[in-house]
Amino acid sequence: MRLLDWRIVLAILPVVFQPHWGRCETDHAKPFEIQVLDRETGWPVPLIELETNHHLRFVSDNAGRIAIDAPELYGVSTWLHVRGHGYSVPADGFGYRGLRVTPHRGQKTKVFVDREQRALRLGRITGAGLFAESQKLGFDLDWQESGVMGCDSVQNAIYQGKYFWAWGDTTLPSYPLGRFHMTGATTPLDQQLSITPPVKVHYQYFRGEDSAPRDLAKFPGDGPTWLSGLATLPDQQGRNKLVGSYSKIRPPMTEYESGLCVWNDQARRFDRMSVLWKLSGDDRQPMQLPSGHSSIVTGEDGESWIFFGDPLPTLKCRAEFESWSNPDRWVHLQPQKQILTVDGSSRIEPHRGAIAWHPIVKKWVCIFTRYNGEDSFLGEIWFAISENPEGPWHGAVKVATHDTYTFYNPQVHSPFQDGEDPILLFEATYTKTFSKAERATSRWDYNQVLYRLNLKDVISN
Repeated sequence: MRLLDWRIVLAILPVVFQPHWGRCETDHAKPFEIQVLDRETGWPVPLIELETNHHLRFVSDNAGRIAIDAPELYGVSTWLHVRGHGYSVPADGFGYRGLRVTPHRGQKTKVFVDREQRALRLGRITGAGLFAESQKLGFDLDWQESGVMGCDSVQNAIYQGKYFWAWGDTTLPSYPLGRFHMTGATTPLDQQLSITPPVKVHYQYFRGEDSAPRDLAKFPGDGPTWLSGLATLPDQQGRNKLVGSYSKIRPPMTEYESGLCVWNDQARRFDRMSVLWKLSGDDRQPMQLPSGHSSIVTGEDGESWIFFGDPLPTLKCRAEFESWSNPDRWVHLQPQKQILTVDGSSRIEPHRGAIAWHPIVKKWVCIFTRYNGEDSFLGEIWFAISENPEGPWHGAVKVATHDTYTFYNPQVHSPFQDGEDPILLFEATYTKTFSKAERATSRWDYNQVLYRLNLKDVISN
């Protein structure tokens, strides 16, 4: 054949065979799919880690999915170690907990795990890649990324008919240094937090000109600004104000100024209202402020009081702006230092947390991190109850655990409770910090994870 004929053949080959090649590529393009499910409920379980013998790690997303996309594993019998912070699979004769799979493109399998704790993990509600594994497999392609990669603990309040969210130090994708003066967002009150997975929260972030979440409390002075004790309180004219306390922090963790702040509706930011304490040679102990998380109580006399604590109340005042803003009207409280376990065998020391009135069980409930826990220094979450927000608190029960990992600063989401069952939703910050973990969990580290607790499982009749 002449050279010109070969050129013609080579030119038309891609056209003739393109439909066949394209079809094969499409049919086999999807990675091998594993979906992790709760054996009892059948619900997807996020934050389950699978690790190969050569230390590839895969973590289930909010839909419980994992996409195995490692070419060296296709067609190969592969052992996967299973680890799950409160979830597990049975051990084999050698004590290994895992399963063996042979991955093939476009195929799928299910893994059932046993829940060993009382609370069910619903999923991550901040950060990037909440459905990354699912999207590799063609699911949840309409999910929009927030532009946030990680953020510290949350503060909440109901304000102007919306649920207000404010987070601490926030990591962005563009640079190692992110936002250090609180970021925030709102969600409609009718957009309930899901009590079944997969959990999705569509935040309306306060964003800057670069479209990234912006600082909401950039007060004068060096270092980050941290807010606490957010609440909505009426003033004498009947106008609701979103208020909070603030702290200025110098590295590594030195508080040098604190005071009160108020939300500015026009500028859509917090303004510093009053400086109540500054670090000095004579005054090195920070002033007790209305900080932590807030809860409002209306008594039989119709008077409303607001309690502040983290977790147990340390301060209360009349639930009005003028009382909150005047330290002379504050009543300081002395919370108990330990809480007796439900079986009476030991006393648990709370670290941080929140309380709320639960209308179904008609008791005050508390979710808190245990200080110096058995599974992790700050990774165990406990529950307790009381007839009164000032205590005494009792009936402490461990409801969630995070082996060699930290889960601190829990927050209770009381506006999102189910009207039928005594369900309690809570979140906390999942982070390697203050733990013995050798490496951070990709995508999940330094983010907020949501749990669901059925109070029938923890309150004795």
